Amino acid sequence: MSVTIKSAREIELMREAGRLLAKVHETLEQELKEGMSTLDVDRLGEEVIRSFGCTPNFKNYMGYPASVCVSVNDEVVHGIPSKDRIIMEGDIVSLDTGLIYKGYHSDAARTHGVGEISPEAAELIQRTRESFFAGMRYATEGKHLHDISAAIGDYASSFGYGVVRDLVGHGIGTHLHEDPEIPNFRKFTRGIRLKSGMTLAVEPMINAGSPNVVWMDDEWTVVTEDESLSAHYENTILITEGKPEILTITEKEKAKLEEWMAW
Repeated sequence: MSVTIKSAREIELMREAGRLLAKVHETLEQELKEGMSTLDVDRLGEEVIRSFGCTPNFKNYMGYPASVCVSVNDEVVHGIPSKDRIIMEGDIVSLDTGLIYKGYHSDAARTHGVGEISPEAAELIQRTRESFFAGMRYATEGKHLHDISAAIGDYASSFGYGVVRDLVGHGIGTHLHEDPEIPNFRKFTRGIRLKSGMTLAVEPMINAGSPNVVWMDDEWTVVTEDESLSAHYENTILITEGKPEILTITEKEKAKLEEWMAW
């Protein structure tokens, strides 16, 4: 395993890639509404990414045909946008996207409710985000990678949720997917020791029911095996000597960041 440590210059480029991606997510959240097709969401995301002079890093990645993964309700990740898939009142929609800024990648995901959603769906979205921040308590130099994994998984499991095991987070930098893999569940090993300058994409994928997932015939869309709802929350982060720097945090989230990061 070769985990890259970013130089000061590289960190600045990663920061800008993250800042711009946060703005993409802000726009998508503002515009997401009932009646849109998932293809409409994808086109908007790509338009915003390119307006910043950046490249959508998902498009054509290993054959994926879009810039934004749009996954609805029981779709966990990698939903392929379609003009025929219409977003409805009460849906929960996971938006996973990324961009390349001057050769450096960022990657982030959010799940949003459309209109009035069920209390159970709202709790799933909230607790998925909270599981990410439970993991952030261990995302600091000197701690171990799988301490993050255990904290995420233990938190989500405490509510009876299923923590997806077939998909994991990853390192990120000049490539979208770099070492190390970052599980969202407790492992028997502690993993590598974290060092300042590591950049990681940490992404809990949490199901309301069973953790088991299946791949659809398009070979991309991953759904819950039991058709339960699923939520996804991801940020690109920078490991430091203290609290991690969350590079893809949105302006709205910054207002609550101190509360979420308190430990």
